[in-house]
Amino acid sequence: MLEQLHEIFASVCIKTKCRLIEFSGEVDHVHLLIDFHPDNNLSVLVGSLKSSSSRIIQKEFSEHLSTFYSKPVLWSSSYYVASTGGAPIERIKQYIQSQEVPKE
Repeated sequence: MLEQLHEIFASVCIKTKCRLIEFSGEVDHVHLLIDFHPDNNLSVLVGSLKSSSSRIIQKEFSEHLSTFYSKPVLWSSSYYVASTGGAPIERIKQYIQSQEVPKE
């Protein structure tokens, strides 16, 4: 499922002139490092990432997800965004890579 999410997020980023630099997921959330194009609206990009991935993942993994979710909702309505500012990109990538990946 994480591989599919990575592909979906990368595709949405390309379509919005952004670039997915790093991605990882945990049991209850995901981390994305995105090179954000200034022409975009951040909340619209997040909405596109969530809606596209939810639609595709629910279609492909509906049986598996039904054991965890009673409603057809993959993401919560909230999200957290932070600017990396002057932090080295490699350090941010290492942080994302170090997150605990769920067991299949």
